[in-house]
Amino acid sequence: MISFRVKRIIFKILSLLSVIRGYNILVLIIAQYLASIFIFSSKKSLRNVVFDLHLHYIVLASVCVVAGGYIINNFYDVKVDRINRPLKTGLDNYVKQSTKLSLYFFLNFLGFTFGCFVSWKAALFFSMYIFGIWFYSHKLKKYPFTGLLSATILTILPFFAVFVYYKNFSNIIFVHAIFLFLVIMVRELIKDLQNSKGAIVNNYKTFSVFYGEQKTKKISVLLLLLTFFPIIVLFRYPALSYMRYYFYLALITLFFVGFYLMKSNKQNEYFFLHNVLKILLLIGVFSLVFIDTSLLLEKVILRLN
Repeated sequence: MISFRVKRIIFKILSLLSVIRGYNILVLIIAQYLASIFIFSSKKSLRNVVFDLHLHYIVLASVCVVAGGYIINNFYDVKVDRINRPLKTGLDNYVKQSTKLSLYFFLNFLGFTFGCFVSWKAALFFSMYIFGIWFYSHKLKKYPFTGLLSATILTILPFFAVFVYYKNFSNIIFVHAIFLFLVIMVRELIKDLQNSKGAIVNNYKTFSVFYGEQKTKKISVLLLLLTFFPIIVLFRYPALSYMRYYFYLALITLFFVGFYLMKSNKQNEYFFLHNVLKILLLIGVFSLVFIDTSLLLEKVILRLN
């Protein structure tokens, strides 16, 4: 039999993982490393990337700051989440708010420290990122445009850190970034629709609350249509290789999301669409290994030699 003390520890660990969204953190780590290997440092060998201490510090700084961001967001949204996510809130509250805040400051300190190990510019970037997440959680997310734009930008910023570190300013990266930006923005709009009940009760003027359900849906569909343009542009790049099949899947999925969204009006339907986009983005992360498969073989051969 498991003792009460062991059960309590297990629940606290699960609670903390829920608060910092351990799944999202894991995906962030995988995405940053795969993007570093197959996109940002395509001319470097696998060994040079894997044993690059500065890259590891950037990933660790990103993980610490993003995890801290989830904590402070959880702290400010506790009343909203009680309405929108009662089960998750019950698990999250197993750990005291004071403990969460202590962990928040500790994680931000670690993130800043890891940034310092890279350069003063990296430390400044992560300091601004920490402030941006706090300001979003405290103020920006309560308003329609600022909440939508800041949430989308803050989601992409960890990749911007790696992008700047490798100084790889190729066109394919910019086009890919536009695609991600649009999909993440649609995901945020659908999340607004999903969480509108809690937002109304707590006087949050989110996009769906301020502009209404129908207008939010129409703008979401418009953004989904706009994603087709970067996909078409990406098809022109031979280096896309087998990842083009991911974008075929993306076209079908995004068309389905737009069609189903216009028919949806329940929280569980919005929850389903939100998860469809999350899975699409997750598949996109793992599809990075199929960008220019000759590059993958070259990196493995260089590593073996």
